[in-house]
Amino acid sequence: MIASMTGFGKAELKEGGIGVLVEVRSLNNRYLDVTVRSPKNIAFREKEIKDLVREFVSRGSINIVIKITYDSNEVVPLQINASAAKAYYKLLNQLKRTLKLREGVKLEHLLNFSELFEPVETEERSEFEWGIVQRALRVAMENLSAMRKQEGMELANDIERRLLWMNEIVNEIEKISKDKIPEERTRLEKRISELLQDRSIVDSNRLELEIALLADKLDVTEECVRFRSHSKFFLDALRNGDSVGRKLNFLVQEMSRESNTIAAKSNDATISQKIVLLKEELEKIREQVQNIE
Repeated sequence: MIASMTGFGKAELKEGGIGVLVEVRSLNNRYLDVTVRSPKNIAFREKEIKDLVREFVSRGSINIVIKITYDSNEVVPLQINASAAKAYYKLLNQLKRTLKLREGVKLEHLLNFSELFEPVETEERSEFEWGIVQRALRVAMENLSAMRKQEGMELANDIERRLLWMNEIVNEIEKISKDKIPEERTRLEKRISELLQDRSIVDSNRLELEIALLADKLDVTEECVRFRSHSKFFLDALRNGDSVGRKLNFLVQEMSRESNTIAAKSNDATISQKIVLLKEELEKIREQVQNIE
C-alpha cells in the first residue's frame, strides 16, 4: 500500500515517575531527512532514534520532538553544571556593565536559568529512561505511519479515477485520429492535384508512397498504445507497490511526453482540446505524486 509523505504522530508514556512525550511530523522530501530535538541527556541516542525511524519510513522530512518530565514526588539527583553557571555569570556581568547598573549579580539571578542544574544519570536510570523513550517513539511512529497510509489511500483512489478517465480520453483521441487519416489522405491528394496540373511528370508510385508517409505521420496509434501501457504500469504500482513515489513520477513524465507527441502530430481541433484536458489532469497527478513515498 502506498503512503503519503505528510503526517503526524504523537505518543505519551509515563512510568516510574518519568513522563515522555514524543511528537513526529512528516513532510515530503526526495530523500529521508530526520531532525531530532531532545533533552541533552539523550542527545547521544540520536543515531539510535534515526535507525528506529528508518524501520517505518524510507522518504520524507521527519521532525521529531522528545520531551521528558519527572514527577514532583520523584526524587531526581541533581548536579551543578559549573560551565553553564560561569557562562551565565559572565553574561550577566557584561549586561550589567552595558546598562551601567549598580546592583551586583546575585545567586537569585542565576537561579532563573534551569540549565545550571542537570540530573545525575546513573547507567541503570539512563537505560530505564531510554526504554520509555523508545516505546513512546515507536508508538508515535506507528501513529504517523497509519496517518500516512490513510492519506496515501485517499491519494491513490483519486489518482486512479483520474487515470481511468484519461484512458477514455486517449481512446477517443485514437478513434478520431484513425477516422481522420482517410480524410487527410484525400485532402493531400487533392492539394497535390491542384499544384500539379500534369501528374504524368511525377512518378505515381513515388507520389503514393509520399502521401502514405505523410498520412502515417498523422497516425497517433503508437503514442496512444504507449500512453495506455504507462498508465497500466502506473496503476499496478499504485495498487501493489510500497515506496513507489520515484517510479510513479517517472511514469507521469513518460505519459506527459506521449501527450506532447500526440499534440504535435495532430492538426485536429477536437484532439487538441482533448490533449489540453489530458495535460491538466497529468499536472494534477504530478503534484500528487510528489507527496507519495
